[in-house]
Amino acid sequence: MKQQNRRSFLQFLGHSSILAAGSSTILPLLSACNDPKKIVNDKKNEKPIFPIAGIQAQSSDKLVLSEGLSYQILIKWGDPISEKDKFGFNNDYLAYLPLDKTKPHEGLLWVNHEYPDPLFISNFPRKTDAKTKTKDQVDKEMYDVGGSILHIKKNDKGVWEVVKDDKYNRRLNGFTMIPFDWNEPVAGKKEAMGTLGNCAGGVTPWGTILTCEENYQDCYGETDHKNPAKPKHKDSEYGWEHHYKENLTEHYGWVVEVNIKTGEAKKLVSLGRCAHECAQVWRCEDGRLVVYTGDDKNDEHIYKFISAVPDSLTEGTLYVANTEKGEWLSLNYEEQPLLKQHFKSQTEVLIRVREAAKLLGATPLNRPEDIEFDPFTGNVLVTLTNNLPKGDFVGQIMKIEEDSADKTGLKFKADTFLAGGPELGFACPDNMVFDPKGNLWFTSDMSGSLMNREERYKPFGNNGLFVYNAAEDKVIQVASAPMDAEFTGPYFSPDGTSLFLSVQHPGETSKSLMKEEISSHWPDGGENIPRAAVVVISGKALDELMKFDLKK
Repeated sequence: MKQQNRRSFLQFLGHSSILAAGSSTILPLLSACNDPKKIVNDKKNEKPIFPIAGIQAQSSDKLVLSEGLSYQILIKWGDPISEKDKFGFNNDYLAYLPLDKTKPHEGLLWVNHEYPDPLFISNFPRKTDAKTKTKDQVDKEMYDVGGSILHIKKNDKGVWEVVKDDKYNRRLNGFTMIPFDWNEPVAGKKEAMGTLGNCAGGVTPWGTILTCEENYQDCYGETDHKNPAKPKHKDSEYGWEHHYKENLTEHYGWVVEVNIKTGEAKKLVSLGRCAHECAQVWRCEDGRLVVYTGDDKNDEHIYKFISAVPDSLTEGTLYVANTEKGEWLSLNYEEQPLLKQHFKSQTEVLIRVREAAKLLGATPLNRPEDIEFDPFTGNVLVTLTNNLPKGDFVGQIMKIEEDSADKTGLKFKADTFLAGGPELGFACPDNMVFDPKGNLWFTSDMSGSLMNREERYKPFGNNGLFVYNAAEDKVIQVASAPMDAEFTGPYFSPDGTSLFLSVQHPGETSKSLMKEEISSHWPDGGENIPRAAVVVISGKALDELMKFDLKK
């Protein structure tokens, strides 16, 4: 993919007023944008001053922030949230929704818990056959996935805290019974036990959460349909199916809608079954919904669902993208003769949506993950994290420009929005968010097994949090994660002065629980085992950024 120069990059953003400032090329991250002295007033052109100077790449077991920012730990794995429940493992996607719009600093926080680490959860040794796990060990893993709902507020001292033993505080986990929102059973069942692999997500216009089941195959395996007459089960990494044979893999890999005020949930079959990373919702003027989701696996695809009636996540058509031709391909069983040749029904198409997408000619992509809408242009931004077998180690952010303003059309243009690499100082973009002023923030997801080890990743240090400074054409590193960790799920408070952020899987390369073989001790330090946690970032630099006008 081509690297974008300043003018074409800003044309993608649609910031025409900034274009008039000049057409210099993008400066490398590791030089000017890391030096606070470089960020000065340009009185001649009256450019605004970007208030975050950035940091250089780090490789320490600390959470390092730009000057003018600080963080607090809101909650970490194992902390109690009620008399009966505790906070789950490997927190990921976050969404904060005020209970009262007039009180932006008190509300409900949804937290995904993506996957277990058997070593830390049940002291199950690395590289041990999962079939040898006890049911008790599996049960501990099943409890620690899913999601948490927390009532939080900022106290009089300006510190965010969880309201203890509140009626809203609750867990969804691997045991929660969740119905399928569909007109017929899915793999023989009308409901499934649990939600798992909960990676990224989205928020509906009516304030429910869409939490996405990603790597379901790690928990219950997968069904191989290479021989249609004799489907074959492929074992999972965690081996849950050996103790819960009734829980079929087809019951997982869905987008799940959760009412965070009640905890009620349902699995949305209409959006298809794959390693969903996110589900971003666009509401048309006529009330119909367009939902975008990516399948986070090498050579998989981007999908969008267009509802047939207002505010429906059930009635409508699912499409898959051919990014080379700029076409959305219908996955409607009745419209596609090719699908009728290979599948028995629309339900089977949605269960095996990856196979259906490939039959129709969908473009294989480099791990499509998070999706966001540019607030200035409405364009769709998609992170393509990497594809190591194809030699893509650094990934990119792709832009989709729909032909129709309401996104219901079936034609679009796709191009590189921002390419990873040493020139811009980041690799493997993952989760994204726009702050209330329209600045693009994103995190990185370099593998713990390669980070600081593989030569191509060494310049980037640990995983980080970044913000794009459109006024000066720079990607700025705002934060560096502890050892082995990645930042996930960035989400701003309504006023933009607090950034909720997950610190996920610190110490994931630890070989054992022996102190000399634990690779991180964050956040408690000493000889403590690492604990994933939710932090809240705030400070003068973020306050100043909320006064910064991108449109000048």
